[in-house]
Amino acid sequence: MIPRMTYSGHAKAIAILGLPLIGGHLAQFAIGLTDTVMLGWYGVEELAAVTLAGSYFFVLFLLGAGFGWAVLPMVAAADAEDDETSIRRVTRMGLWLSLLFATFVVPAFWFSRPILLALGQEVEVANMAAQYLKLAGWGLYPALLVVVLKSYLAALERTQIVLWITIAAAFANGFANYALIFGNWGAPELGVTGAAIASIAAHMVSLAGVVIYALIVLPEHNLFQRFWRADWEMFAQVFRLGVPIGLTSLSEVTLFAGSAVMIGWLGAVPLAAHGIALQLASATFMIHLGLSNAATVRAANAYGRKDRAHLARGAMVVCFMSLGISVFGVVAFLVFPEALLSLFMEHDNPERATIMTIGVALLAVAALFQTVDGLQVVALGLLRGVQDTAVPMIYAALSYWAVGMPASYVLGFVFDLGGVGVWLGLVAGLACASVLLLARFWLYGIRKLPAPV
Repeated sequence: MIPRMTYSGHAKAIAILGLPLIGGHLAQFAIGLTDTVMLGWYGVEELAAVTLAGSYFFVLFLLGAGFGWAVLPMVAAADAEDDETSIRRVTRMGLWLSLLFATFVVPAFWFSRPILLALGQEVEVANMAAQYLKLAGWGLYPALLVVVLKSYLAALERTQIVLWITIAAAFANGFANYALIFGNWGAPELGVTGAAIASIAAHMVSLAGVVIYALIVLPEHNLFQRFWRADWEMFAQVFRLGVPIGLTSLSEVTLFAGSAVMIGWLGAVPLAAHGIALQLASATFMIHLGLSNAATVRAANAYGRKDRAHLARGAMVVCFMSLGISVFGVVAFLVFPEALLSLFMEHDNPERATIMTIGVALLAVAALFQTVDGLQVVALGLLRGVQDTAVPMIYAALSYWAVGMPASYVLGFVFDLGGVGVWLGLVAGLACASVLLLARFWLYGIRKLPAPV
């Protein structure tokens, strides 16, 4: 009989597994942050354009990333059972599905301009966003492959290497941005096009890193040997788990993308403020996302061993860890908003005062959704660990589209609260999701395993 782990033991295990994942997510976030900071220095319209383009890119990226994230609980469960054959089969078919998805959606980047214009965006902002997407869209191939291979490594609890590879990619992105956006070090001044090239460079560095590591350190899995051979049974299993995960992520990201579109109706300056505030809110979210990934691995291990007591105790610990982290985000956004916003703008920016005023108000609202945002993503991680994804997808869609999106529009434009109203709608959607998903885990997900004897 496996001895019961104490609450402190769970906290320590989650921290050991989760801290490198959190660091990796923060390093990944730093890539987008670098784009935002440097384009904020370059120009308000350029910042607004890449804010809009980034939302567009991530709608498609997160939908396709569902296959990579499906690999995480499936490999972790297989590892708990010492099933190396299934580890290889799952990872390969995750790579297959990611490649197929990227091929299917890349044309959407080429035709982004008419889509953005149809969504009511300003012509100049839409033109620059489309210019960025035509190039950055090709980065979807390496980006999705990286998700699969990082999930494979994280499921095997090799999280340190995930962190270091992502840090290397962040540095590559930063250097390329500095050179190509502004024309430094003898490079051409390319503005938003330079940011797109830098983004692709970061994805390629990540892909090279994870592939080389898998080949050298884990040769026993033979991930790329006879890679072209189909495995339709496992293909179907990864597809069935991955599609709901992708659609769940799509539900949330379209809520935030929809908020960017709505704020874009208010003009380039409010959209720039939204982009900055969203970057800051995303920084704290990355911590919760790392905890969620750790929760998935831990829950999947318990699921593979059919250990309900271990699952329940670990779930309780990770939820309280998420709540504790939320406190720091709330304090930072309420006490230091001007200092945080100033990181993204030059002091002589003519729009600085307006952006600061809007940004301070948005960060106050962001403080409201720290807790619920963290809990909903941790709940999703736990549910994925027990391979429960279909019903959570429905809950997420209802929360984000039936509650969050309408609330954002009504509060922002019917009640004329502007950007603050749009963000209050985000709070409503995230709060609904956190309640439904936590209830799903504790009332159903935990009971997928037999009760302890």
